[in-house]
Amino acid sequence: MRPARWLAILGFLAFVALVVVRSFHVAGHQCTVCMSFGGRDVCRTVEAATAQDARSSAINNACAFLASGVTDSMACERSQPAKEECLALN
Repeated sequence: MRPARWLAILGFLAFVALVVVRSFHVAGHQCTVCMSFGGRDVCRTVEAATAQDARSSAINNACAFLASGVTDSMACERSQPAKEECLALN
C-alpha cells in the first residue's frame, strides 16, 4: 500500500477511537425528573455536564413519551416536574 493510504486509514482509526473514548465520558451531573401530562406520568434519568443540561434533557425525554405533536410537547416541557432530583457525580 502507498503511504497516503496508510495515513488515511490511521487518521480514520484515530477518529473512531476519539468517538469511542468520548462516548464513555462520565458526566458531571445526574437528574431524575418525573413529569405528569395528559393524565399520564413518566420519570427519566439523564446525565450531562451541567445540572441544568441534565434537568432540561430529562424533561425533554419524559415529555417525548407523554406528548404527541409540537404543541403538546411544548406545553409539557413548560409545566413543572412532579418530582425532581439532581446529584453531582464524582
